[in-house]
Amino acid sequence: MTDTATPVRVRFAPSPTGKLHVGGARTAIYNWAFARAMGGTFVLRIEDTDPERSTQENTDIILRAMEWLGLDWDEGPGVGGACGPYFQTQRTDTYEAALQRLIEADAAYPCFCTKEELDEKRRRAEAEEGGYAGYDRTCRGIDPAEARARIEAGEPHVWRLKVPEDHGPVEFEDVVYGHMTFPADVMDDMILKRTDGTFTYNFAVVCDDINMAMTHVIRGDDHLSNTPRQVLIYEALGATVPLFAHLPMILGPDGHKLSKRHGATSVEQFRDEGYRPEALVNFLALLGWSLDGETTVIPPEELCRVFSLDRISKKHAVFDQTKLDWMNGVYLREMTPAAWVEAARPWLAEAVVTGASVDDGVTMVPAPEPGAEPAPRDFGPGDEGWDEALAAALADIDADPAAYERLYPLVIERLARLDEIPAKLEFLFWGAGVRLDEKSVKKVLLKEGARADEALAACRAVLADESVPWEAAAMEAACRARGEELDMKVKNLLQPLRVAVCGNMVSPPLFESIELMDPDDVLARIDAVAAEVLGA
Repeated sequence: MTDTATPVRVRFAPSPTGKLHVGGARTAIYNWAFARAMGGTFVLRIEDTDPERSTQENTDIILRAMEWLGLDWDEGPGVGGACGPYFQTQRTDTYEAALQRLIEADAAYPCFCTKEELDEKRRRAEAEEGGYAGYDRTCRGIDPAEARARIEAGEPHVWRLKVPEDHGPVEFEDVVYGHMTFPADVMDDMILKRTDGTFTYNFAVVCDDINMAMTHVIRGDDHLSNTPRQVLIYEALGATVPLFAHLPMILGPDGHKLSKRHGATSVEQFRDEGYRPEALVNFLALLGWSLDGETTVIPPEELCRVFSLDRISKKHAVFDQTKLDWMNGVYLREMTPAAWVEAARPWLAEAVVTGASVDDGVTMVPAPEPGAEPAPRDFGPGDEGWDEALAAALADIDADPAAYERLYPLVIERLARLDEIPAKLEFLFWGAGVRLDEKSVKKVLLKEGARADEALAACRAVLADESVPWEAAAMEAACRARGEELDMKVKNLLQPLRVAVCGNMVSPPLFESIELMDPDDVLARIDAVAAEVLGA
């Protein structure tokens, strides 16, 4: 359904009234991938005609989100191009020129009906005539000379499209929905230019798409109802109607339209939660499109090779957070240690700072309920000195990235998002202190008959023995051997050590972690737990 004779030109045209959300991001991805797959041109156009909500700040947010996702555009802001400018507010002259063409062709006319008159007609129609059928074309038959005189006299007016009375059904091709037909008799003479001199969305977007030579319009299916109106404008201007592809809506797990109540919805939120851009692009691409119904990991470069419009589904897509987390983990595990450290810098720095803020000795913390936030730290963002401490930690990472690369194997198999790093790794930076999870204390250290005091004493003796190399394999082998001498199960021997050193029952590999820590700190933690919890 794609005309390969004409070079493909597609566009993503966001309104800078807020952040770039996943629905808009998916639309951008589809346009970008299609252009790349077809050897075409991807245009970024900013539809900034909402004077109250369109801001430069929002524009910058959208551009940064696009850049972070890796969706490079061939024409648009910061790049330029032959069809610029790429902001609607800078294209008013093109809309005026198109309107004059319609006026000269007797395809547009001025309407002098006031808002009050139109509201009264609507009220009367809804109350007495079985419903409102649109503008009744009161001004359509006004003599051109009279209309001209009224305009010259300064009478307020709008300009409307003169829909041909003998027009048959409005038809167009949609890659997703197939051949679409709408009865023309329900299309009223829509406004093209408002009383205040601004142009309507439907008119401006068609003018832009014509002037920018768009061959395909790929957008959300919430625009489907606009399309027959826009087709009428294309026809009135004598332009070729592009091929449309209206994308299915993205729903939350509850079947309702995706919104903030379902969690993160903006691209920058996903970035700040530690998702990789390539994982998010892959995930969003599969919300309504598939390669073969089976393949789930499709890196962006591969997506740009295999993407096609005919694989887009009509069904609404469901946003599956669990699948996104799994997919992000896949992409994280494909990173080299060096690349991981570079990507994880802010979260590694947070682990360093929050870890260093823990007092010596034992701090008891309540176990969070399932799905609840972890127990708050005594030192965090917004506290005095936090920014300075974070900057110092970042500087340390940059000065010796190889030291932090050693953390990579500890967590990479257990990591779904980069923002999980502080909770998983901060124990490495506690120094001589330890934050003990109350649930782990009860289930491991204070469990009746567990012999936790013996286990800690045995492991401490091994770790304090200078003849045992401070290496994971050697320390583990020596501890296990000591456990056999005491006739203790491995679990009963090592779980108390894990809790005493790492703070809870679930942590990265125990001895690999201990190897990266200062021996004096490890022994100090064991001693503090033995004394303050076990009374040993």
